[in-house]
Amino acid sequence: MKALAKTGPVEGLELIDAPIPTPGPEDVLIRVKRTAVCGTDIHIWNWDEWSQKNVPTPMITGHEFSGEIVAVGAEVDRPLKIGARVSAEGHVIDLNSEAARAGHFHLDPHTRGIGVNRQGAFAEFVVAPAFNVIELPDDVPYEIGAILDPFGNAVHTAQQFDLLGEDVLVTGAGPIGVMAAAVARHAGARTVVLTDINDYRLELAQKVAPGVRTVNTTREDLRDVMKELGLKVGFDVALEMSGSPIAFRQCVDTLIMGGGLALLGIPSKPTETDWGAIILKALTIKGVYGREMFTTWRKMLGLLNAGLDLQPLITHRLAYDQFQTGFEAMKSGRSGKVVLNWDKAA
Repeated sequence: MKALAKTGPVEGLELIDAPIPTPGPEDVLIRVKRTAVCGTDIHIWNWDEWSQKNVPTPMITGHEFSGEIVAVGAEVDRPLKIGARVSAEGHVIDLNSEAARAGHFHLDPHTRGIGVNRQGAFAEFVVAPAFNVIELPDDVPYEIGAILDPFGNAVHTAQQFDLLGEDVLVTGAGPIGVMAAAVARHAGARTVVLTDINDYRLELAQKVAPGVRTVNTTREDLRDVMKELGLKVGFDVALEMSGSPIAFRQCVDTLIMGGGLALLGIPSKPTETDWGAIILKALTIKGVYGREMFTTWRKMLGLLNAGLDLQPLITHRLAYDQFQTGFEAMKSGRSGKVVLNWDKAA
């Protein structure tokens, strides 16, 4: 089969021929139809410090995908059939861990990632535990199935606080931040403000999340925008999606007393924090990792069924052998989601 792999400790990925993986007794084999490029894949492409510590080579990368089941392990007890259209949770857990036995699957400390530290989905076939497989409704196309993983990040972050009727700040207009803003609007937030310094992605957000007030903070003062919107005190909830220390301070500064702050964005290095400001404002801060298995998946499929449209977020649809073009688009900051088609080459 064709696959994209990190074959050694160097920048980039290589298109290789690899053997079709063999599923174990509790696994399924999936013929990959679509994959999407994630920020994690960019880290692996760049072979940065995080990748060097966490990604063994050779490694077939990629974890955002959809496809069709072509084989089911002998001990699989779920009613999964050959030909089923599926996506999958990319975090593979130890079902015997204390967290898993308590039902907190997403908090398992022994989690391994498809395409990170086990062979991934940038390939014509991928193996996944049957436990992780999510069947796709008929009205969810493969390309949307391939971006459910990051959509789940957005939904999980938005789930941390009640957004109904609230004023919400979202910092960071990457694809997940844009999806979080759309979720907040769909969840009934009174006001949603999305900040970034990238005009391309702020303009894209208007297509995915109509009604969101976008702010390029290099040209507009957030305080002025708050006055424009009638926010006399501050935001009730902030969703920090960028990992920027500046954006984190912006959230703390503009939240109301007793406000809630959910953190998904990961800073590139340790940063100083004014804990006094956080304490004196009695803020509640929640770190967010991955998706809640499998409540988040149920909710995101429900949001799609209720009319939340993610199609405008997909800005690049490419054949798998055009992967370099896709990665360049992602690295330039002038893209939404990049989706690779594994049905055929260019």
